[in-house]
Amino acid sequence: LVSLACPNPRSSWLDKGLGNMSLSAFVVPRSAGANLQAAQRRPLQSSPAAASRAEGVESGSALLVASSSIAALVAHSRRQKRSVQRTVVQAVKEADAKVVKEARPVFPFAAIVGQAEMKLSLILNVIDPKIGGVMIMGDRGTGKTTTIRALVDLLPEIPCVADDSYNSSPDEEEVMSEEVRVRKAGGEDFSINFKKVPMIDLPLGATEDRVCGTIDIEKALTQGKKAFEPGLLAKANRGILYVDEVNLLDDHLVDVLLDSAAGGWNTVEREGISIRHPAKFILVGSGNPEEGELRPQLLDRFGMHALIRTEREPELRVRIVESCGEFANDPIAFRKSYEGDNAEFAKQIVEAQERLKQVTTTPEIQRKISAVCSELNIDGLRGDIVTNRAARAYCAFDGRTEVTMEDVQAVITLCLRHRLRKDVLDTMDGGDKVSKVFKAVFD
Repeated sequence: LVSLACPNPRSSWLDKGLGNMSLSAFVVPRSAGANLQAAQRRPLQSSPAAASRAEGVESGSALLVASSSIAALVAHSRRQKRSVQRTVVQAVKEADAKVVKEARPVFPFAAIVGQAEMKLSLILNVIDPKIGGVMIMGDRGTGKTTTIRALVDLLPEIPCVADDSYNSSPDEEEVMSEEVRVRKAGGEDFSINFKKVPMIDLPLGATEDRVCGTIDIEKALTQGKKAFEPGLLAKANRGILYVDEVNLLDDHLVDVLLDSAAGGWNTVEREGISIRHPAKFILVGSGNPEEGELRPQLLDRFGMHALIRTEREPELRVRIVESCGEFANDPIAFRKSYEGDNAEFAKQIVEAQERLKQVTTTPEIQRKISAVCSELNIDGLRGDIVTNRAARAYCAFDGRTEVTMEDVQAVITLCLRHRLRKDVLDTMDGGDKVSKVFKAVFD
C-alpha cells in the first residue's frame, strides 16, 4: 500500500521522520479499544461462527482505518511538497527577473558621443510628440538603437490606470480608452500605477493583426465570446514605437503606423468587432540607406529626418571606444558616473514639456518659415507645421518662451530635408540646399 501511494516513501516522508517505519507501524492492532468493542458485542453473538465473522469485520475495519490514515498522510505530504515547490519556483522566477533586470543595464544617454542631429530630434519629439516622429538614416554601427533606448531610460515614470491594456492616463482624456472614460464619467476612483515610458520594438516579420489587434482566439474558443486582443499600437500608447530597418517594412504597415501616430487613435474592424482605442506614440524609424529608401510619400509623413554619419575625427572615435569598453567591463559603475548628467537631462526635458504651452512665435517668423517652404517647392503644409512645432520645442528646451531666428535655423534642416525628394531616384539632400534658402529668406 505504501509503495502504491508513494513510489519512494523513504524520500517523501524523510522530513517527517517516517523513513524507517514499515507498513506494520500503520496497521492499527486490536488493542484495548478494539477488544472492548468486541467484548461489548460478544453477548449479542449467537454462535462462535458469528463471533469469528465479527472479529474478521473488526480486523477489516482496522485495516481500512489504517489505509485511510496512510492515504491522508500521503496526500498531506504531497500537498506540502507541491506548496514548497510553488514557493521555490516563485522565488526562482523573482530572482531570475531581478537578475535579468540588472543584467541588461542601458547605456546612459549623457555618455553618447556625437550624433547631435539624432539626439536633438529625439529630444524635441519627446517634448512635443505632435511633431510626428523621427526617421533616422545612417551608416550601420553608429549607435541608433542604443541612443533610442538610452532616451527611454532617461524619461520619468508616467501614471497609468491599473489593469488597463492601453496605458490610459487617469487625467488626460486624449490618451484614455473608452472604458476608462465611461468609468470616470460614473465617478469611479481609479487605482493608479506608475510605469516607465513604454518602448515597443516592431519586428520586420510582424503582421497587420499583431500590430493593430485582432480577435481574442482563447476567449472565442473557451467562452464563445467575441473579444478584442490589443496589438502593439495599444501597448505603445503614451510611449515610443521603434521600427528598426523601417525601410524594409511593408509599405502598408508603415502607412498604418504613420496614420495612427498622426491621429493618435487606432480603429480596428475585425470579424464583427469595431474597436477604437488611443494610440498616441512617438514613431521612431531607423535604417541604412544602402539597403533601400522609403517612398517619398511615406518619408514625408515623418516629422523629422536625422542623417547619421560615422565620426571621422580620431579623438571622438577613441572616446567612443573607451566608453564602450568601460560600460562593458562594469556597466553599473559606468551608469553611476553619469547619474548626475542624466538627471539634468531629464529635468530639462520635463521643464520644457511644462513650458511648451507658454512659447509663442511671432507672425514675422511664421511668414518666413512658410516662405522657405514655398521657395523649396515642398508639397503640402506638413513642412510648415512641423518646422513651427520643432522651433517652439527647441525654444522651450533652451529655457525661453519666444521663438527666435536661431531656433528656426537649428531645426529647419531636420524638418525639411526629406521633403525635397520628388522621385525615388532622387538623392537625399544633406542640408546645404535648405540652409542656403533659409539664409536668403531670413537675412
